[in-house]
Amino acid sequence: MTPDAAEWDHRYGPEPIWSGQPNGTLVAEAAGLTPGRVLDVGCGEGADAVWMARQGWQVTALDVSRVALDRAARHAADAGVQVTWLDTGLLDADLPAGSFDLVSAQYPALRSTPDRDAERALRAAVAPGGTLLVVHHALVDTAQATAAGFDPADYVSPADVAATLDAGWEVQVHEERPRHVTGGAGAHHAHDVVLRARRLR
Repeated sequence: MTPDAAEWDHRYGPEPIWSGQPNGTLVAEAAGLTPGRVLDVGCGEGADAVWMARQGWQVTALDVSRVALDRAARHAADAGVQVTWLDTGLLDADLPAGSFDLVSAQYPALRSTPDRDAERALRAAVAPGGTLLVVHHALVDTAQATAAGFDPADYVSPADVAATLDAGWEVQVHEERPRHVTGGAGAHHAHDVVLRARRLR
């Protein structure tokens, strides 16, 4: 088990920590897409993966936390849907390049590296004509986060991903928007940054 996996297993603890509902931005942005193959990066307790499976998507979902994945698998079983669960981080996943019609990363904890490894892996997974959707919290109190042992600068943001997109991509949405969540550990975050881009070739 990696240090990150152990840390996330500890964070998830014995009881669910999220709302159990799919992320609103995912629901809104995926509404006009034709279901195909989707990769859910950092799937947590599986609410997004289960929702997408219910919409007809073929879902592959990955996370470093075995605790979260076990919880997600139970959620999927209760919902009567099939999801392929991968117990791995994005950079260690053996994913076929260019094979997903949608790559969704909702509030991912992807560490920044000098070589932009996470950004490259996200882009590489998207099929030509497919969509990359990256969502993260906006207006994070950096001092408060750092005091809690979390420096936002250490992790990949939608802006970081956008900065790596070349002429082979069409940025369709890159904006800040209000977020309305009433339950779960992230309910105190009121604004998101949303990046949606289409791979042209």
